[in-house]
Amino acid sequence: MSMIPEEQKENVKKELQEKLEKPVKIVMFTQELECRFCSETKQVINELAALSDKITVEVHDFLADAEKAKALGVDKVPAIVVFGEKDYGMKIYGLPYGYEFQTLLEAVIMASKGKTDLSEPVKAKVKAINVPVHIQVLVTLTCPYCPMTGSLAHKFAVENDLVKADVVDVGEFPQLAVKYGVMGVPKTVINEKIEFVGVVPEDMFLEHVLMATK
Repeated sequence: MSMIPEEQKENVKKELQEKLEKPVKIVMFTQELECRFCSETKQVINELAALSDKITVEVHDFLADAEKAKALGVDKVPAIVVFGEKDYGMKIYGLPYGYEFQTLLEAVIMASKGKTDLSEPVKAKVKAINVPVHIQVLVTLTCPYCPMTGSLAHKFAVENDLVKADVVDVGEFPQLAVKYGVMGVPKTVINEKIEFVGVVPEDMFLEHVLMATK
């Protein structure tokens, strides 16, 4: 059974044809045991790659390729890292299904372009960040607002190599829901010190990021 609905495939294929500029590589980390949705995640990214000759897929075993996982900052599975001309620091943990397929699609398009549609004032301030920033956006697959926040975090990562942005399905990693006291999604955690819930405009998102750098 197809993970991407057949009626969606033509629309996705058209969007990729129109928006992809440079090649994209989707790197996935999986493991045979104790990974509930690894096989489905692999199927989704392979189906997506089949819709464009600019997308390739590379799959690694989390344990056998532990050094590579560590080098990319991958600490759980299933994990997706989206590369363009370089590693932009965009990760997705969990099955990119339901509303979260949009997060994967937008990450692929951003990696291909190597740039974002952030406003110039916000972009300039993101580029000026000179300390490491780790953004985690905690989501669920049934949350229609989550992809907006996840993609916004990814945009910040694309604009500055010091910014890393993870979109994490808390349904798949309930320990993180407990750790961060998730009562609603999207919940954003920045550098383990700033937290907020909900969708905010990019300038307010930037304010939270800058607070986390102090």
